[in-house]
Amino acid sequence: MENQNLDKSVISDQPREIPFQESVPCKNPKRNKYAFACSLLASMTSVLLGYDTGVMSGAVIYIKEDLKISDVQIEILVGTINIYSLVGAALAGRTSDWIGRRYTIIFASAIFFAGAILMGFATNYGFLMFGRFVAGIGVGYALMIAPVYTAEVAPASCRGFFTSFPEVFINGGVLLGYVSNYAFSKLPTKLGWRFMLGIGVIPSVFLALGVLAMPESPRWLVMQGRLGDAKRVLDRTSDTLEESKMRLADIKEAAGIPQDCQDDSIVSVTRRSSHGEGVWRELFLHPTPAVLHILIAGIGIHFFQQASGIDAVVLYSPRIFEKADITKDNDRLLATIAVGCMKTFFILVATFLVDKVGRRVLLLSSCGGMILSLLGLATGLTIIDHSDHKLKWAIVLCICTTLSSVAFFSIGMGPIAWVYSSEIFPLRLRAQGCSIGVAVNRAMSGAILMTFISLYKAISIGGAFFLYTGIAVIAWIFFYTLLPETQGRTLEEMEELFGTFFKWRSTMKELKKNKVESDGSAQVQMENSQP
Repeated sequence: MENQNLDKSVISDQPREIPFQESVPCKNPKRNKYAFACSLLASMTSVLLGYDTGVMSGAVIYIKEDLKISDVQIEILVGTINIYSLVGAALAGRTSDWIGRRYTIIFASAIFFAGAILMGFATNYGFLMFGRFVAGIGVGYALMIAPVYTAEVAPASCRGFFTSFPEVFINGGVLLGYVSNYAFSKLPTKLGWRFMLGIGVIPSVFLALGVLAMPESPRWLVMQGRLGDAKRVLDRTSDTLEESKMRLADIKEAAGIPQDCQDDSIVSVTRRSSHGEGVWRELFLHPTPAVLHILIAGIGIHFFQQASGIDAVVLYSPRIFEKADITKDNDRLLATIAVGCMKTFFILVATFLVDKVGRRVLLLSSCGGMILSLLGLATGLTIIDHSDHKLKWAIVLCICTTLSSVAFFSIGMGPIAWVYSSEIFPLRLRAQGCSIGVAVNRAMSGAILMTFISLYKAISIGGAFFLYTGIAVIAWIFFYTLLPETQGRTLEEMEELFGTFFKWRSTMKELKKNKVESDGSAQVQMENSQP
C-alpha cells in the first residue's frame, strides 16, 4: 500500500507510478460538486449585505417621510452600517481562527438576524440606528469569512469561480431588496419600510441552518493539527485523490507541520500557529517584501472597488433617476429593479469567465468600462442640470450609463476584489489579512454613502461622478502596475508571485521558466525509470 505520509521533495524529485484512477481527472466530478455546494452555502451569507443595500435605497424614501428626518440623517443611516461592519470584520479574523470558519458563518447569520428584528420594530431614529449597528457587525463577519472559507475549500481549477460567489449573492441580495421595496411600497408608510427591513430575518435563518451541513475548512483543521479530518474534507473537495494528497502536503508545509506526520493523526500545533497570534506584527511591523506587496494589493483592490463610487450609483439610484426626470416613486423603484437585474446578470457572466480568462483581464476591462460609464453619467447629469428644458437624449444617456456602470462593475471589479484578496494571503495571515481588506472595503463604502448627498450639493451631482471617474482612472493604473495574475496557482504558491512590486512580470517569467525546466527534468526521470 502506498505510504500516506507525503513528502513534497518526494513528489517533485522522485519518480513514482501513479495509479490510473488518481492521475486522471474524474469524468464525474463528485468532489467538485461537493466543493461547489459548500462554497454556495458559505457565500450565501453575502445576501445579507446585498439585501440591506438594495432595500435601504427605497426604504429611505418612506423612512424620511415617516420619521421626519433630514438628508444628513439619511446619509448617516445609509452609510453607517458599513462603518459598523468594521467592528465585525476586525473581530472576524481572530474569531474564525478560534472557533473555525463554519461556526463564524453561523455567528454572522445570528447577529444579522438580531439586527433585522431590531430595525423592523424600530419606533424612532435612535432605535433604527441601533438596529443598523447590530446588523452591521453581522455584515462585517459575513463579508470577511465567506471568501476565506470558499478559497480554502475550492480546488485550484475552479477557485476563481467559487470565490466569486459572494459577489453573486451580494448582487442577488440587492435585487431582492429592490423587489421588496416595490412589493411593500403599497402598504401604509408606517408599515411599509418596517416590512422592507424586517423581512431580512428570513434569509439569515435559512443560512444558519444550511451552514450546519458544511464541513470545516481543511486549512483551519490543519492549523489545529487535525490532519485526519482535513484529509477527509480534501478528499471530497479535490478533483482527484492525488490532488488531495498534494494539497494536504502543501498545507502542512505552510502550517509548519512535518511531512512525516500521519494523515490520520492529531498533531500538537503551537498556540501561535493555531490561533493567529503574532499575525499583526508580521503584517504591519516586520513584513517581508512579499507580504508587504500582498498587503498593498489586498488593501488597494478593496479601496478602489468602493472609492470608484459604485455604492453611490446603486444605493442612490432613485435620486439619479429623479435627476433624470423620473419623478414617480413607483417608476423610480421599477428603474432600480432594472439596475439590480443588470448587476445580477453580469456577475453571473463573470463567474464563468474568471477561471478561463484570468483575474487581470476581467479587472482591467471592468475598470475601463467603469471609467467610460461614469464619465458618460457625469456628462449627462451635468447637461441636464444646466439645461432649461427637457433633453430626452441626455435622460437616455443617464439611464444607459447607470446600467452600464453596474454591468461593468459586476463583470470584474465586484467579484475579483473578493476572489483576489481571499487567495493571495499566506495561510498564517489569511484570516486577518482578509479582515483588513473587508475593513477597508466597508470604510470606503461608508465614506462614499455618508458624503454623497453633501458632495453633490456642494459640487453638483455631475461633479460628484466626474470625481469618481478620476478615481477609477487611478484604480486602473494601480491594477495594471501592481497586481500579478493568480489564475491557476495553488494558495500555497501565491507568495512566490509577490515581493518585486512593479517588477512582478519578471518574477512570473522566471517562475514559468523554472516550472518548464522542472517539468522537463521530471519527465526525463519518469522515462528513465520505465523498463
